[in-house]
Amino acid sequence: MSNDSGSDDEERTRARVFVSGTVQGVYYRANTRDTAREKGIDGWVRNLSDGRVEAVFEGPDETVGEMVEWCHTGSPAADVDDVSVEYEDPEGEEGFRVRR
Repeated sequence: MSNDSGSDDEERTRARVFVSGTVQGVYYRANTRDTAREKGIDGWVRNLSDGRVEAVFEGPDETVGEMVEWCHTGSPAADVDDVSVEYEDPEGEEGFRVRR
């Protein structure tokens, strides 16, 4: 249990993102997972039955904002029409995974 000079005290936020367009079957979830892990963001991503992708990002405000911006492009094969975001209180997500 180490506390790296107060990094645990950073303002954490949680963003729930809904991405519409051609975002299923184009490695959108895998790319989201890889990018989130590179940035040290916690949360998950999944396909929805209506063709959208839903993701939850938890981490420092600025980094979560970068992930939300990233969603507008997503994977190279994706064609994103819209990204809607709802900010919530963090729930203590750990790690980043693809949910089924």
